[in-house]
Amino acid sequence: MSGWLVVAGLGPGADGMITPEVSEVLAQATDIVGYIPYVKRVPEREGLVLHATDNRQELDRATHALEMAAAGRNVVVVSSGDPGVFAMASALFEALEAGLKQWREVDIRVLPGVSAMLAASAAAGAPLGHDFCCINLSDNLKPWSLIERRLQLAAEADFAMAFYNPRSKSRPEGFAKALSVLREACGPDRIIIFARAVSTDEQQVRVTTLAEAEPEMADMRTLVIVGSSLTKVIDRPAGPLVYTPRSVV
Repeated sequence: MSGWLVVAGLGPGADGMITPEVSEVLAQATDIVGYIPYVKRVPEREGLVLHATDNRQELDRATHALEMAAAGRNVVVVSSGDPGVFAMASALFEALEAGLKQWREVDIRVLPGVSAMLAASAAAGAPLGHDFCCINLSDNLKPWSLIERRLQLAAEADFAMAFYNPRSKSRPEGFAKALSVLREACGPDRIIIFARAVSTDEQQVRVTTLAEAEPEMADMRTLVIVGSSLTKVIDRPAGPLVYTPRSVV
């Protein structure tokens, strides 16, 4: 009996941002695997088994999905945003590489989704309109010294920067340190955007400067974008639009 395994992105939150390709594969699945809040986004139906697990269980989750697919189940591992951006696709391949040899015969696909980074950029305007980089500020899987070095180098290269996982409840001090590094490297007037819960009813987009930014403006549902030296703000009655010009003069 041959099963398959798909790692799929559910987008940043709104059902309308789930791609038709992902919707189709969800309709064909026998099993959904993922972090509890993401599995809750998949409607229950007859014949579908939901396997929701807590955070920081990515490798266990991936191993379980591979076991079920190898046994003939049609499994979808769900992530928010895009599964290849700080999400379950990498964890799945880590488990595959370290796991049973027969798992490599399973039909495995990765279906992209709208990332939080791109949704946040669109909600603010086009701050990622020129060269940019993306950094995960969590130090769960890498040391703070590496994060700090990457922040400094990205600022030196004058990238716009998108930051995932800026401030957790367990380690709130990390984002305060990141802001300090950025102020020193970029200057106090650099534009910063706090985009929280983008595409949901709780969406909030705040545009300010590094001088005015406070650590409490971010949580784990916030995507933070810091502009390059060229990034501009267009003030208007409906709210500011932020963009980075396409050319460097």
